[in-house]
Amino acid sequence: MAEIIVTGGAGFIGANFVHHWRRVSPDDTIIVLDALTYAGNAANLDGLDQVELVVGDICDTDLVLRLLRERGVATIVHFAAESHVDRSITGPDAFVTTNVIGTHSLLKAAKTVWLDEGSGKPHRFHHVSTDEVYGSLGPEDPAFSETTAYAPNSPYSASKAGSDHLVRAYHHTYGLETTTSNCSNNYGPFQFPEKLIPLFTLNALSGKNLPIYGDGMNVRDWLHVEDHCLGIELILRKGRIGETYNVGGGQELPNLAVIEEVCKAVDAAFLRDPSLAVRFPAAPAAQGRSSLELKTFVTDRKGHDRRYAIDETKIRSELGYAPARDFPQGFAETLHWFLEREDWWKPLVERAKIAR
Repeated sequence: MAEIIVTGGAGFIGANFVHHWRRVSPDDTIIVLDALTYAGNAANLDGLDQVELVVGDICDTDLVLRLLRERGVATIVHFAAESHVDRSITGPDAFVTTNVIGTHSLLKAAKTVWLDEGSGKPHRFHHVSTDEVYGSLGPEDPAFSETTAYAPNSPYSASKAGSDHLVRAYHHTYGLETTTSNCSNNYGPFQFPEKLIPLFTLNALSGKNLPIYGDGMNVRDWLHVEDHCLGIELILRKGRIGETYNVGGGQELPNLAVIEEVCKAVDAAFLRDPSLAVRFPAAPAAQGRSSLELKTFVTDRKGHDRRYAIDETKIRSELGYAPARDFPQGFAETLHWFLEREDWWKPLVERAKIAR
């Protein structure tokens, strides 16, 4: 039995990882450290045994020190981050504070307890990052690999790049046992409704516009969150200390194709289940119309990267990683979850007025 700290474990990817780790390591005690900001939700952890939620800020180094010392924790999986690009453009300060200063706070505490005070026993600091640190690709450019030079283009990606560099520095300077993963665009259960896929799904259900930036041809690699969690598990169990691994879904799609898949799946769900028309009467699909009629093109956002793509050769060849889902299958599972969990997302939408 071991104790593991998961920062940001009440957020989207973090909560999915907590559920995943509970399944694959049922005897471990998981300590979730989460500030419960707008995107954190304690309800994401409902029904899980041996999961302790500590409400606190990763910038609180004394709190992290106390948890590491008192609980004998030897593993930190660090998800906690400000992650929404649009928010980083209008309010970058929070991104620097959480993503850079917060990560440094965790690293300082880990070094103090595991190295300065520790016995030298194995430990792990795993840092979860993003492919956005690599910048933007042209249509014919090779996909991002672990050796691609960093070229962040938004305050969000710049703050994540800074945190990546700090993790690398603590390994090379002090010998802290670290690993880093850079993932592509995640989607799946528990995703906060401001992100593209849940936003467009819920807008299609409520008959609201589907706002498409620019020409809709920005390309992303889409990764189901459960496949991402599998990748992190493999890195924790078999990854080489000090290494970075890119985790992708192998589903490189323009935003328009994603939106069309969302609309197609929503429309098909209404055809299969007539009760959805009663539950969501404002949806075009409730009147037998196509959800695609909700498409609305809006002004592109500032600094919008054109294309991301992940070369996952390293994690496949070294650790045996392979995503289990293509995008149609992964989104079908995601749509089913959102249709079944109206109790989860409806209060968020109503409170934050996310859908527009």
